[in-house]
Amino acid sequence: MQPHPLTQTRPTRALAPAARSATPTRWLTILALGALAGCNLGPRYHRPDIPPPAAWSSPDVGAPQWPSEDWWRSFGSAELDGLIAEAVRANDDIAAAVARMREADAQVRIAGAPLLPFLDADVSGSRQGLTTPMPALYNSFGAQLAASYQLDFWGKNLAARAAAVALADASRYDRETVELSVMASVANTFFTSLELQDRLHIANDNLTSAESTLKGLKLDESVGTTTGLDVAQQETVVATLSAAIPPLEQQLRQTLDALAILLGREPEGLELKQATLEGIAQPPLMAGLPSELLRRRPDVANAEAQLISANADIRQARAAFFPSIQLTAGGGYASTTLASLTKNSSRVFDIGGSITQPIFQGGALVGQYQYSKARYGELLADYHKTVISAFGNVEDSLIAVRASADQLERQQNAVDKARRGITTLKEINKVTFIE
Repeated sequence: MQPHPLTQTRPTRALAPAARSATPTRWLTILALGALAGCNLGPRYHRPDIPPPAAWSSPDVGAPQWPSEDWWRSFGSAELDGLIAEAVRANDDIAAAVARMREADAQVRIAGAPLLPFLDADVSGSRQGLTTPMPALYNSFGAQLAASYQLDFWGKNLAARAAAVALADASRYDRETVELSVMASVANTFFTSLELQDRLHIANDNLTSAESTLKGLKLDESVGTTTGLDVAQQETVVATLSAAIPPLEQQLRQTLDALAILLGREPEGLELKQATLEGIAQPPLMAGLPSELLRRRPDVANAEAQLISANADIRQARAAFFPSIQLTAGGGYASTTLASLTKNSSRVFDIGGSITQPIFQGGALVGQYQYSKARYGELLADYHKTVISAFGNVEDSLIAVRASADQLERQQNAVDKARRGITTLKEINKVTFIE
């Protein structure tokens, strides 16, 4: 594509007064037409075509509905609600993600600056001297405004800003991803803590029951109704149950420490008000439409924003091969005496333009263009992996939920049978068990 005729250089010549008065308007016209006539070098971004599955393979997963944003409230735990709210406020990973988002916003401002004219003010004063042909000293004062503007004829600066905007969008999706991960970690760690507390409570109850049985066996041994072997076997049971308690206490403390770190607290001293999993509601499973993942999951949106930014980098790298057109203008006052600085006779101005065409850069421009294309290819593969991984994550989760529901049903059946067995033993042996 050839440069616009209005941007071509012309021979310098003296301007008549009428021409000088028309110069600002002429340059503004050149500026506007050059911007309108600018060429934006492709390629344009198009979302990669990755067809989603028509439906999930797992049957009976509920209605196709996306979970609510406050999904954790469906567990019915006021303490969990408070912990997640605290984590959103104080978690360090979320705070770092917010800071990265602000950094990206600042980069957008930096990248967009070349799209606007630059204006500088210069006020100076100096005393100068000549040694030849005749020694002389004189003062020099000046006050000037200088403006410059680079015509974005090929869309290089616009592409640079578009890349920065896409990265800023990616930083927002990254913050959402981090926030979602932190909230999920808080919920999982909270439930693990309650589970360990339940297991520790059961372990202590089992130990108490075993110690009571051992005490009864020793009493029976003293009156000759049982043997020392029975006592020794029960002592082994008591020792085994006692040895299982310290690891549970260690796991519970480590889990609470991990929860404290997620909340931005010091690890020591965190205790939960809720002591058992009883009372935790089981939220209904809502599968969600496969196509919704491309729009709702922040990790997928982040991968696409990175791809959009890389596409803009290619446009910027291609535009670097073409001439850059620079317009400059300045005006102000210059005088050898401060008193006459603001007089009409001290006015000065200059208007100019330049075209710079890269000729030899040691392969830097070609290398940058090749790098940008290779980077786009890398991010395209990352985007494809992120999308199919998202589909796979949901499918795996649905399978896990279905398997867990089946396991829960079977374990509940085993518990019911065990309770009936204990009741039968109580009736037969007249032994008290602590359930």
